[in-house]
Amino acid sequence: MPHLTILYTPNLDRPASEGGSDMSALCQALAETMVAQRDEAGQPVFPVGGVRVLAFPAAHFAVADGGAAGRAAGGTGDYAFVYLNLRMGRGRNAAVHEAVGKALDERVKVHFKPLLATRHVGITLQIDEGSEVFNARNSSLHPLFNKG
Repeated sequence: MPHLTILYTPNLDRPASEGGSDMSALCQALAETMVAQRDEAGQPVFPVGGVRVLAFPAAHFAVADGGAAGRAAGGTGDYAFVYLNLRMGRGRNAAVHEAVGKALDERVKVHFKPLLATRHVGITLQIDEGSEVFNARNSSLHPLFNKG
């Protein structure tokens, strides 16, 4: 862990010229942002081998009023929505949570800035810290990054 899951309206899969977004580029940028995070002692906040960013378009969706207010305001009424949820294991302090959240939020704002200027988009970023009741991990990724 950490795992960042992105759910989004599939109308964002269009080309940028048609009001869409490069979600693969967003995933890569957010993974790089997560890997770059350091705590107060300068240590990595997240193990590189544990960073996961996954994006899924919603098969079915409804956003707000279905576009009525957007059309009334002179737009297309073609709303979009992005929900980002970072889930991390327990043990990091509030300052780290805040720093990680701000870094991810800034990266999301940079990515979506052109889109927010041209269409109606809602974006939510949340961070949850786990209190697992069961946690099994099987990975050949961690050893790749833990060579000492």
